Amino acid sequence: MSLAHFLDNAMSRWMKDGGPEDDIILTSRIRVARNLQELPFPILQTDTIANEVISSVEGALASNRFKDMGKFELWRGADIGALERQVLVEKHLISRELAEDAKHGAVALREDEMVSIMVNEEDHLRIQCILPGFQLEKGWNLASSVDDAFEESISYAFDDRLGYLTACPTNVGTGLRASVMMHLPGLVLSGQINRMLSAVSQVGLAVRGMYGEGSDSAGNLFQVSNQVTLGESEEEIIQNLSSVVQQLIDHERSARRTLMQENRNALEDRVCRSFGVLAYARQIDSKEALERCSDVRLGIDLGMISGVSEGILKELMVMTQPAFLQKYFNQELSPGERDIRRATLIRERLRLDDTEVR
Repeated sequence: MSLAHFLDNAMSRWMKDGGPEDDIILTSRIRVARNLQELPFPILQTDTIANEVISSVEGALASNRFKDMGKFELWRGADIGALERQVLVEKHLISRELAEDAKHGAVALREDEMVSIMVNEEDHLRIQCILPGFQLEKGWNLASSVDDAFEESISYAFDDRLGYLTACPTNVGTGLRASVMMHLPGLVLSGQINRMLSAVSQVGLAVRGMYGEGSDSAGNLFQVSNQVTLGESEEEIIQNLSSVVQQLIDHERSARRTLMQENRNALEDRVCRSFGVLAYARQIDSKEALERCSDVRLGIDLGMISGVSEGILKELMVMTQPAFLQKYFNQELSPGERDIRRATLIRERLRLDDTEVR
């Protein structure tokens, strides 16, 4: 199987498609937490209740309302192999927690993988929509339509005063987490990132790594999300987050212009060295691969490299992860073997494009 054929079948829409401001905003994600009325939260579930929740979801997905929204398919966690579950984590379609609790969990995916529904994770339902670029409002509209479709056949746990009830108190109210994955090499290289992120946290937003809470911010990638879910409407949460994100975009563009004016030679050297490593290295670990890909994406955005897909950073930040590599090469790989195969895959990926380094 060729790499091009594999990519056609393995890449989610959010990895392949472009979107507004996608030189800085890789993805916009909306996640809504919901629980079924009068059933214990997943932490207290028995096997029978877990199956009851999954059956309720299957019933809703079979409704005409869902059929009008695209093709959905549900898999129970116990029917998905450990490697496949890890691939879903690396594609940001399920959480690490759901991958580890395969006994009670399930996941439903829309055909284009822009909608995923985690069942029996921390809450009974986690409805997630991922779109490329800066599209928080469109993501919320999509998540809201899925939420409404469930409500036609499922009664949610809801309190007139508090709103939607969730397993963790930090999600009570709207149950909404909105986030964007930002690529901020300009702010990192100019030494402004800590000051910016401190300012972001002071207005009630959280900054995490590319896999959310507890993950590292490698490759100059930062996930910015709301923390408050109670006392504001969904639209107010989206609007507040969008306003702060727009300011970060403006600061990142300004930092890139300053770097080009004051340190162009050093910046070009960095970008070209990283492209050279990716194009010719015979082994590379995942952290270095991500950092080099970040430099190359910056070089594309600044016009130093042409002929390479602008989606290269999104593609490779998933393709070079351990489970995805083993899925592509169809064999179990040790860490050292993965470093060699990762370098091979990156070289093959770059050869798919008609690259020119200026």
